[in-house]
Amino acid sequence: MAKSSSATATATASGTKKRKSKSGALTHEEVKALGLELLSSRAHLNHAPTLLALLSPTAPLSIALEALISLQSFFEPLLSSIPSASAAAAAAGGASDDPELVFGAWLRQRFDEFVAALVELSVSPHSDEAIREVALDAFMDFVKLGKDGSFHSAIYHKFLHAVVHATNSIDDVLELLGSKYSKYADVCFFTYTSLDKIANSLGSQTTGSGKDVLQNGDDGAEDRSAICVRNVYNILVHIPALDFKKESKFDMWSTVGLSSKGEKDTSEGSSATRISKKLKLKFTKAWLAFLKLPLPLDVYKEVLATLHQNVIPSMSNPAILCDFLTTSYDIGGVISVMALSGLFILMTQHQLEYPKFYDKLYALLTPAVFMAKHRSVFLQLLDACLKSSYLQAYLVASFAKRLSRLTLSVPPAGALIIIALIHNLLRRHPSINFLVHWEVAQDDGVASLPKKIGADPFNNEETDPAKSGAMRSSLWEIDTLRHHYTPAVSRFVASLETDLTVRAKTMEMKITDFSSGSYATVFRDEARRRIKQVPLAFYRSTPTSLFQESDFPGWTFGCQSNMGAQASVEGNAVHTLETVDASLAKRSRV
Repeated sequence: MAKSSSATATATASGTKKRKSKSGALTHEEVKALGLELLSSRAHLNHAPTLLALLSPTAPLSIALEALISLQSFFEPLLSSIPSASAAAAAAGGASDDPELVFGAWLRQRFDEFVAALVELSVSPHSDEAIREVALDAFMDFVKLGKDGSFHSAIYHKFLHAVVHATNSIDDVLELLGSKYSKYADVCFFTYTSLDKIANSLGSQTTGSGKDVLQNGDDGAEDRSAICVRNVYNILVHIPALDFKKESKFDMWSTVGLSSKGEKDTSEGSSATRISKKLKLKFTKAWLAFLKLPLPLDVYKEVLATLHQNVIPSMSNPAILCDFLTTSYDIGGVISVMALSGLFILMTQHQLEYPKFYDKLYALLTPAVFMAKHRSVFLQLLDACLKSSYLQAYLVASFAKRLSRLTLSVPPAGALIIIALIHNLLRRHPSINFLVHWEVAQDDGVASLPKKIGADPFNNEETDPAKSGAMRSSLWEIDTLRHHYTPAVSRFVASLETDLTVRAKTMEMKITDFSSGSYATVFRDEARRRIKQVPLAFYRSTPTSLFQESDFPGWTFGCQSNMGAQASVEGNAVHTLETVDASLAKRSRV
């Protein structure tokens, strides 16, 4: 029986070769006929390799689609009978003469080839949009039809491995995966599981630290490790965040769900709680493994900008991010500014202790911060960090004085923000109101002046607030803003003239109203103001020229068209030395 099957398969293969040789390439009708014969009986099994050869991103669309659909219809009923990879390898090595085992080994090889072809069609940039979507749907159907209805995590891991190691853009396949399948809890669960393994594997392969990548990774072509890190990040951000507090029931793609033993949960309430815990744990492990990789600079900034909104709320234990955030906060510059959001959440909501937090925050107050892209969030957090009434007076005074000194070098929008910040500091901490007005000491009825008039004891170069000397200084820089060239600043500084110690008569200013300011917003607000009194210029008679005779004595402005028959001159402005009769030097309009 086995011999007759092999002979029939050999004859079928030779018939396929003859059919292919006549036309040079298989037509759509011929491919359809091969698929029908393959599905009819085992006698046409050799049609499977022929159809597999047609699954290429560069193949004609109609032929590739027909071959894909035929092979999917062939493998789906046999999926439960396909042996494992180890059993198939043993049978292929000649360990058994059983025809069924040999057939199973052959079937396993063809199925692996089909899965690899589906992955290539899904990931390749040369694939048509239609074939990519059909290939991904067919692949996810095989993932759904695992052994005993469980999620086929092995072949799904192969798919994600291919996506991570793709050298071309993966946006198309990620859009399909995110829109159609990321809403299922088991797909998210096994995606996080695979990304955890892939990220750990990449971490063992890469050499160097994230600091080296930040310094040297922004010039030239990216190496493969940087591309893989970027792809891992793109996969993570394409998975929609699940609201674990509101979810009472999770949708599953496979029959069993998250269980790998083929046992389906029956109690919905306990199952939802258990699924939520499992998802949080896998989510945390995946992000932690990713953050240990050397990140390119642009990815590093994106992670810090969204970490406090998209990652920390969904983690099982957000405190484990303290090492990553404190290291980022210690780097300085824009990286520290962007790391402040996540670090502030860990300190206020998760009891993180960071002794040098305010020293680092004080050092970040430079003119560059007021022109940075993320200055709005930083300034709002700065106001929130200085809100506690338990802060020591020297620390608040140092921040107020540092901000006051920055008004001399920041743009007008930055000066408005600083005035609002100092206003809030003076209102919250009455102990530093002496910075606004120093009382002159009286000694026997005679006022004693400072030892060195005009000397400011504040050291702006000092990075330690305790050593800055702010307690012996004053906010004299704020007084200079009365004469600022921008009217909005000179008007707004008058808000500091009121007695801010009387909290009942004053109120805090919202930093959000000023934190997004720029030259454009300042100009727009000033142009929209309705001015009651406008200065006008009055003339006793209608002016006939741009300048008066006394403005430029000894100069005459003329035009060649008005000179008539006079000798031509090379320029419009002619310097004459005639001083005999001023009435003869008549000025003409230019």
